[in-house]
Amino acid sequence: MRPLPIFTLTLAMLLWSSSFIALKHVLGIWGFGQVLFMRMSVAALCWLLCYRYLGNFTYQKGDWRWLALMGGLEPCLYFLLEVNALRYTSAGQAGMVCALLPLIVALVAFVLLKERVSRRQLLGFAIAIVGIALLGLGSGVDEFAPNALLGNSLEMAAMLCAATYSVVFKKLSSRYSVLTLTALQAFVGTLFFAPFAFSEPWPTAWAWQDMAVIVFLGAFVTLGAYLLYNWSVTQVKVTLAAAYVNLIPVFTLLLAYLLLGETLTPLQWLACGAVLLGIAVGQLPVRRKVREPVIADS
Repeated sequence: MRPLPIFTLTLAMLLWSSSFIALKHVLGIWGFGQVLFMRMSVAALCWLLCYRYLGNFTYQKGDWRWLALMGGLEPCLYFLLEVNALRYTSAGQAGMVCALLPLIVALVAFVLLKERVSRRQLLGFAIAIVGIALLGLGSGVDEFAPNALLGNSLEMAAMLCAATYSVVFKKLSSRYSVLTLTALQAFVGTLFFAPFAFSEPWPTAWAWQDMAVIVFLGAFVTLGAYLLYNWSVTQVKVTLAAAYVNLIPVFTLLLAYLLLGETLTPLQWLACGAVLLGIAVGQLPVRRKVREPVIADS
């Protein structure tokens, strides 16, 4: 594997991990609707500045259902669930739940595309689910996770949306440009979150440091990380790119410890181990039985 795709995939995972830390910060200043509206507006503005690279959008009859489903799942439902998850759980725990994405994608692909799911993947998914439950139950009520079980459940639902979105996006990308579809998400998200943003009073004082976090979320995470990941998928196998999602919990736990001062209890570290074990079991290659040649009697 070439060094550049390794670098871009790793950087994309680092950016996605940092979004949990950034969201945890700005949700203490603005309402969730305001945060999401500003984040998507920044991404949409960036797309407007580089509109020449989006290519032509030639709509194909009947695709409105798939396009609406794609936009409804992500960014609308996905971000709605994720920001509310971070109101109840810690950034580190949310990152651990996020690591389930490759396994959930496999299950969704089985339901929607009839792709085969092995027993080992199902076993890994079951182990990881137990780990997620332990992660929430092992958390006391503190400033970082006032209701970890609820927060982790919301993050799990967000992952289900992301997994279904991935399958729908794969279907649409055969007919539309990846850049065009990604840009469409930013504009849909801006319109969707506008009513949430203006239904609550805005803070009177805005610090430039807090606005810098919003710009970071919109330009570097919503726009940059998706572009890095989508380009990487064109250079390596999709299954290999998906495996890099396992870096998110590691990066998130490290950033949460360094920047937010979050800590985990021994039981929660054990739960993290169960989640990672489940992911590892679910992604092990299936061994094919080799049939021994039959020697005919002479």
